[in-house]
Amino acid sequence: MSGPLLWLGVALGGGVGALARFGLDGAIQARARDGFPAGTLVVNLSGAVGLGLLVGLALRHDARLLIGTAVLGSYTTFSTWMLETHRLAEDGRFRLAWANVALSLAAGLAAVWLGRLIGGGR
Repeated sequence: MSGPLLWLGVALGGGVGALARFGLDGAIQARARDGFPAGTLVVNLSGAVGLGLLVGLALRHDARLLIGTAVLGSYTTFSTWMLETHRLAEDGRFRLAWANVALSLAAGLAAVWLGRLIGGGR
């Protein structure tokens, strides 16, 4: 796949990822009680599993590009994670801010490993 068709695939995949993120994050965050950004955490961890799975499955370059970059790239977000962590710290909620960083990093690495394992990779 190349040229305009590839660009169209990236645009459509990006839209799908963004809509999925919006829906899941909103559904989870509506149930969060302590102000912890649980929606972003769940989205980013599930995206890490998905990306690990793609690597483990050893898909062709075009499929990895469309799913990994377009769909999962728009689904997960580093900038929102950092902004929410910053806001927690700004509000003096340092324990929650550090918990968000530590939990996201540790669980994120585990999620990628799990995805690769499920996909048959090492």
